Amino acid sequence: MQNDPPVLALPRLRASSFLLAALTLLAGCMSLPQPPPARTASHALTDAGDTALARIAAASLPAQAPQLSGFRLLPEAPTAFNARVVLMRSAQKTLDVQYYLIADDAVGRMFLRELRDAALRGVRVRLLVDDLYTGGEGLLLNGLAAFPNVELRVFNPFPVRSGGAAWRVALSLDDFGRINHRMHNKLFIADNNVAVSGGRNIADEYFMRSPDANFIDMDVLSAGPVVRAMSAVFDGFWNSPLSWPWGALSGTAPDAAARAAFDAQVRDAGPPFDERAHDALSGTPLAGQVQAGRIELHAAPARVLADNPDKAAGGSEPTVAQQVLALFASAQHNVHIASPYFVPGEAGLKLLHAAGATQDNGRIVLITNSIGATDEPLVYAAYAQQRLAMLQAGVRIYEVGAELGRRMPRSGDFGQSHSRLHAKVATVDGRWLFVGSMNLDPRSALINTEIGLVIDSPQLAREVSALSSRSLDLDSYRLRLSADGQRIEWLEPRTDGSTKVHDSEPGEHWLKRLQIWLLQPFVSNSLL
Repeated sequence: MQNDPPVLALPRLRASSFLLAALTLLAGCMSLPQPPPARTASHALTDAGDTALARIAAASLPAQAPQLSGFRLLPEAPTAFNARVVLMRSAQKTLDVQYYLIADDAVGRMFLRELRDAALRGVRVRLLVDDLYTGGEGLLLNGLAAFPNVELRVFNPFPVRSGGAAWRVALSLDDFGRINHRMHNKLFIADNNVAVSGGRNIADEYFMRSPDANFIDMDVLSAGPVVRAMSAVFDGFWNSPLSWPWGALSGTAPDAAARAAFDAQVRDAGPPFDERAHDALSGTPLAGQVQAGRIELHAAPARVLADNPDKAAGGSEPTVAQQVLALFASAQHNVHIASPYFVPGEAGLKLLHAAGATQDNGRIVLITNSIGATDEPLVYAAYAQQRLAMLQAGVRIYEVGAELGRRMPRSGDFGQSHSRLHAKVATVDGRWLFVGSMNLDPRSALINTEIGLVIDSPQLAREVSALSSRSLDLDSYRLRLSADGQRIEWLEPRTDGSTKVHDSEPGEHWLKRLQIWLLQPFVSNSLL
């Protein structure tokens, strides 16, 4: 006998329809202040050559090759955070800071406190943040913006100024085509001479401070001519019509009360991190090197890849994604990719086949997240739909295990938290290295703005490969085709050196599977 339909189904549907209609009507009442505020253009300082960081950068680079820049990889979270702190404390003239996310948590408050302290010393601070996650941070950001020498702008703002990201999106559905575009860049520049860029946002989970899950990530410290190119990218975003002054959106004027509230919020955020005497690449803490007057860097030619801010308004200039894919297509021997979110699409699958990956020979290697490690189940589902085809094309795939990552401290001590890959890194032919903010998915390619570095350095490529090879034996499942070539098997490394074979995705991640099943029919892959 056929079951009767549940009696609450229709009322629930009607309630959902009414709620959606109400939100849409309410969204139509929300708008940004008009006319748009006047913006005073400003640019990176060119007279920072007499600063301590300028002298240190010059001493750290080969004088006989002024066209080369210098680089140091920062795979470990404590070292990466402390490097930013050292640069903030060493800056004498300017700090240009651009992030997708600066959270109102311990790490975010420590970071903003250091920016305040630099501003109080007379350093000009220009802080540009994407607006998606600022809804609950008004008091904190308003307080920082109230200090002298601090100028705060937000990129592509929402008309709704408070509430969580999902709520603000829901109340902006009538303007979804605009607010769907976000600034995903991560960039930190001190005195226009030393920079930190890469995959990390400023929040607990990017620096091993979350009790639940933390990210495996990669940043790179840069000095030399490439930093001036990064500053030009920052200026382009800073002076874009899409970057709004904070005061024009908050409607509040800077005053002593706002500064006092900020001081109270950041007072107990905690000190900088303890870090090891030598990180996973044998690098020593940056503080000691800065004090000694010379930073240990690998000299190499490099170029900055950056989307134009107009991409967020529908611009059509060549994107970071297009340039990175062109780099992959130029490979003569191998391409090794680490990407937390990997959705190649039909065009990407054709590229993989064209690259000659006709057998599992390690020519193309992909490291991404397992279902247990991902923080974006819908993106993972889109990747999983193409995973078998990638294996059949000869791609060697590894998936980081949520529990397995504790075995390898390549980003720091996970404690009892789960590990998640967040690094966006690739090497080509053991020579070219890409490090940046770009994921290999439709959102990074088509919707968000991104930035990255392509560095011509076999030495740095070897360092990345060494990190990966050590960790893949411990913290990742290797995927392979079944004997008939039609199914996937997961090979789990065991601590005793043995391997356990799974014929289905390891782990009981039923909640993520349910989330995928419920939401996937309603989300276009182009939005992922």
